[in-house]
Parts: sequence; structure tokens; C-alpha cells
Amino acid sequence: MTLSIAERMRELAIELPDLPKPGGSYVPFRRHGDLVYLAGQTSSRDGKAVYSGPLQGPDDIERGYAAARLCAVNLLAALAQACEGNLDRVDGCLKVNGYVLAAPGFDAVPAVVNGASDLLVELFGDAGRHARTAVGVAVLPRNTTVEVEAIFTLKR
Repeated sequence: MTLSIAERMRELAIELPDLPKPGGSYVPFRRHGDLVYLAGQTSSRDGKAVYSGPLQGPDDIERGYAAARLCAVNLLAALAQACEGNLDRVDGCLKVNGYVLAAPGFDAVPAVVNGASDLLVELFGDAGRHARTAVGVAVLPRNTTVEVEAIFTLKR
């Protein structure tokens, strides 16, 4: 018997937050046919950065991984809105772009963005596997540590 996504989320102790209002002139998601484009979500909760500041070195990888995982939870909140609350409508994740606030020389950006990628695979199984870009950057909104955006496809 296959678990529903809601049951799988309970199993993984994932609770979706209320989606914050956009901080600019954009929408949290845009549907086009069976595609859902999700705006970047940061490592924030209730409008406040949970993880902030640049990652400096190897000791920061775990903190960055947790920040990326929180970004994925926030992405799921936007995706749930796009699916009218039914994440079982998701066919798969196509693409993830992860941006990591990184000090010069921090080269573990892919390991950090794995926090988001791993959560999507844990939740959706093979349908959560995706193409990905992971980039270190000098600035992110509100000094958050990670921002992640994604493209999903829905079942017809």
C-alpha cells in the first residue's frame, strides 16, 4: 500500500507553515499547464530568518543543510497552495536552483543544497529527483543563509 503525501509528511514530521506574503512584486507560484514554477523561498519562518549569515567553512555545512531543508518545507507550502492543498497531484520535481550565502572559498555549496534535494526525494521518492543548480552568492534577502526555487509538474 502506498502512502499519500500527507501521510508521508506526518511520517517525516513535516508541518507546512503559512506562506508569507511576497516581499516584492511577484507571486509565490505560477501555474502554466501542468507546470508549477515556485518563487524562491528562504531559510525563514514567520517572516524572520531562522538561519542567517554566510557559511564560512566545513563546520557550517550541517547548518546550511538544515537551512536548505527549511527552504524546501517553505517551497512545499507554496506548492500545496498551487495544488489547492492536495500534494498527491504532484507528478514530480523537474528542477531546483539553490543559492547559498557563502564566504569566499566556501566550496561545499552542493552539500548544503542537498538539504532541499534530500527532503524532496524523501517525500516524493523517485518523483522528487530533479535536475539542479547550486550557486554560492554574496547576498541573499534579509541575510538568510539559503534560498531555493523549484519547478514541479502536476498529474494531468
